[in-house]
Amino acid sequence: MGGRLLFVRAPQREPGRAQLLAMLALGALHTLSYVYTAIWPLALLAVAVLARQLAGASVRRAAWLGWSFGVGWLCAAVWWLFISMHRYGQLPAWLSALAVLALAAVLSLYLALACALFARWRRGRVLPDAALFAALWLAAELARALLFTGFPWAASGYSQIDGPLGVLAPWIGVYGIGACLAGAAALLGLPGDNKARALRWGLLALLLIGPWWMGPRSFTDGNGRLTVTLLQTNVAQDEKFALERMPDALAWVGHALEQAPPGLAIAPETAVPLLPDQLQDFAPGWWELLTQHFQAPGRFALVGLPLGDYERGYTNSVAGLSAGPVYRYDKQHLVPFGEFIPPGFRWFTQAMNIPLGDFSRGPLNAPSFVVAGQRVAPTICYEDLFGEELAVRFVDPAHAPSLLANLSNIGWFGDSQALPQHLNISRMRSLEFERAMVRSTNTGVTAVIDHRGQVRARLAPFTRGVLESSVEGRVGQTPYAAWAGRFGLWPLVGLVLAICALVMTRPRRPADPDGLPGQLPTLGG
Repeated sequence: MGGRLLFVRAPQREPGRAQLLAMLALGALHTLSYVYTAIWPLALLAVAVLARQLAGASVRRAAWLGWSFGVGWLCAAVWWLFISMHRYGQLPAWLSALAVLALAAVLSLYLALACALFARWRRGRVLPDAALFAALWLAAELARALLFTGFPWAASGYSQIDGPLGVLAPWIGVYGIGACLAGAAALLGLPGDNKARALRWGLLALLLIGPWWMGPRSFTDGNGRLTVTLLQTNVAQDEKFALERMPDALAWVGHALEQAPPGLAIAPETAVPLLPDQLQDFAPGWWELLTQHFQAPGRFALVGLPLGDYERGYTNSVAGLSAGPVYRYDKQHLVPFGEFIPPGFRWFTQAMNIPLGDFSRGPLNAPSFVVAGQRVAPTICYEDLFGEELAVRFVDPAHAPSLLANLSNIGWFGDSQALPQHLNISRMRSLEFERAMVRSTNTGVTAVIDHRGQVRARLAPFTRGVLESSVEGRVGQTPYAAWAGRFGLWPLVGLVLAICALVMTRPRRPADPDGLPGQLPTLGG
């Protein structure tokens, strides 16, 4: 027999239909914490269950588990894309549903690969495995954020805005928070022996309670207050480009802007849904009168509208009106299919009834709009998901924004969870940069968010109205703004590689017959 020790791993079957459906449901369930951020522990527990299921799993089994979790996660997070494609884009219901499912299935391949690598590389020790799980989770989220123009909606860090990990936003940003969430979940879910138990719970408590107990640290200082007037136009998406509805909509926007008190007035994305030549033909003199009104001292406005023409190209833009020259901001990060056509997908875009669907891009590092001593940085709609791109504007402290403004039209997604999700995304940007964020939207949520990410004023969704408030400008730079503005997300990529390399240097702990570490070996000949 030779006295050799054989560590026998029992053969594993592929996960059954019930287990895959359970992972699908678990992934869907944890998206609730992206909408109702007060239940942030739900995301932690869901990821902990996933980590537990991966312990001892084969590579193939782990890939299936991760993929199922990811499909449930993304389908539940972005199902409202169905509304934009079917109700407003007029695609057949079956094709719209299939498109959402296909998007979730493809993007979940990143998490499937991460889970497969975890099963392949895990050491069988709680602490190295928790670090490895966090690094691979981060890698999957970075891949989703960076590849093919990026789709970072429902990044896991957004679930922790109102949890203890939210305090880390000015340091490590939303993806760093997501990695900490995954590490904490792995500490909670992975099996381990008695010796590791005390250390595991101590680290988990430090990770979850430590930031909260220490409280937020301020990296910025106040720079005066500004009166803001935010318009919520509430034009139904299927009526937005209807010519018979435009006179009323334009009249309301013009009147609301002109009645705003001195300070900054903001009308949402494409509040004026016509190109300049079309506007001149449809409502002659309207733009000239509005521009003239804001020539008065102390009055400023940001108005969302397309600029350019069909022949030379057009942009999704914001015009800044003041006593000086007209300011212009052009959207840089465009939405695939809705705002630009990916190669090979023109047939899909042409199947949808979406006006102005092929915009040109603006510059990445756009200048701010100077308003009464404040530097206001506009973003348009889902641009505020890309904090690393917004961070570029903070590299030069002398020109860094003191206030953030988001102009959105997510009427494309109806009365869905897209509205509170986008509000929470804006809250995360406020936390990362310690800047107030004002949001002017078509259907909601129009709101004022302070530099601590707290909503200070808001309008009810799906109502036409005006929100008047004041915000504090801030100067200074958070650590996240400093490193993300200069290096983008590459420091996090380097962190992933470093953790994986370090963990791989640790010896692998032998497995028991059930595939779990640290159990009794089997004697054999």
